Amino acid sequence: MIFKPPLIHGRLIKRYKRFLSDICLDDNSVVIAHCTNTGSMKSCIEEGAEVYLSPALDPKRKTQFTWEMIKINGHWIGINTLIPNALAYEAVVNNSIPLLSGYTYVQREVNVGESRLDLMAQNDKETCYIEVKNVTYKEGQYALFPDAVSTRGKKHLETLIRLKHEGYRAVMLYIIQRIDVNVFAPAKHIDSEYAQTLREAFDAGVEIIPVIAQVSPTGIELTKTIKLEWV
Repeated sequence: MIFKPPLIHGRLIKRYKRFLSDICLDDNSVVIAHCTNTGSMKSCIEEGAEVYLSPALDPKRKTQFTWEMIKINGHWIGINTLIPNALAYEAVVNNSIPLLSGYTYVQREVNVGESRLDLMAQNDKETCYIEVKNVTYKEGQYALFPDAVSTRGKKHLETLIRLKHEGYRAVMLYIIQRIDVNVFAPAKHIDSEYAQTLREAFDAGVEIIPVIAQVSPTGIELTKTIKLEWV
């Protein structure tokens, strides 16, 4: 994924009301940028840190910028929660995730009962349902999810379990938008119910695939799958 038009550099003044952030641009002007991340942003927010914004394509939008990434301890972290869905779609279409290759048809935003899953992929052998989550929370070498209680995420897992029982391939895909981690685990100290449901999904045969994304001001690229641990 390449950023077009180029991103705009600045520094974070503050995040507030969950969806808003004040950013000081390099010309010392202050703008309001939309923050798509509804979580706590634990371990990926620091006032005064470098950030990059994308300009809004719609001139009528209230906030004319979207906050894309932040630099923490020398590493860029992607905080736009809409990016992983696009990355996942591109990856499945282009066969760039080995565990999710070989599909000839890929559809985004698929309604399944009362849930909506991010991707459905098909070939002449199977139908695969994929839910995608953005991961930014880090403790030590662990990438953890979620960073806040996720009732909606738990519902998605329950849908994947049901689909697996019905004979479909079901995948929980975690896109980790930072490179300073090497293990993925559920954040049971934040949302024990989500962690328990993830384990139930795993035991039911739902595949859990955590993938690292290399984030830079010019673009974002999926690089490697990392291991899952139950800690």
